[in-house]
Parts: sequence; structure tokens; C-alpha cells
Amino acid sequence: MARLLIILALLATGFWVYSVVDCAVQPRIRHRAVPKAVWMLIVIVFPVIGGVLWFLLGRIPASAALRAPDDDPAFLSTLRTRSAQDDRIRQLEEELARLDKDADGDDDTPHDGRTGRGSH
Repeated sequence: MARLLIILALLATGFWVYSVVDCAVQPRIRHRAVPKAVWMLIVIVFPVIGGVLWFLLGRIPASAALRAPDDDPAFLSTLRTRSAQDDRIRQLEEELARLDKDADGDDDTPHDGRTGRGSH
């Protein structure tokens, strides 16, 4: 019976150390629900239960944390916004070009450089 308890204690200690290290090395984007410091505290204070909670509830799998840009709705919404902004900029540039053309004068009278008026 004592051997079994020693083996279980070694397994629990190994699991606890693995949980602490895993929680410590994960980037912020892979922590769910609470900040990294809180998860570290949970895993350290509650050795086996904290580790189980970390792996079941706190850790986001790498496949879910890292998305390709075309799978990320936030990124796709910025593309739509950029497109709308580009359309608005294009519209404003066309309007500015028309105003410049109107300001240059469409009256075909030559201008002298001194007064800015047409020569008579």
C-alpha cells in the first residue's frame, strides 16, 4: 500500500510541475477566462485540481488560438471597413479634381501672371 501511495504522490507531483510549467510558458492569447497570474495562482495553490482545471477550462488549444487571417471575423471586418474607406477616399479625390478643374477656369481666356485675370 505504501508503494502505491508513493507512486501516486510522484505522479501527482509530476502532473503539478507539468501544469505549472505549461501555464507559465503559454502566451496570453492561450489563457481563457482569467489572466495568466490568476491561473498560475490556481495551479500552484490547488496542485492536482488546479492542473485539471487549467487543462480543461483555462488553456486554449493552439489550433483555436492561432487562426489564419481569412478565418478571423475581426480581420475580415477590417477589410470591409478598409474597402469602404478606400471608396470614400476615391470619391473625395474625384470631387477635389472636379473642384480644381472648375477653379482653373473653363473660360478659355488666357491669364496674365500679374493679376490673375484674363488679358483684355
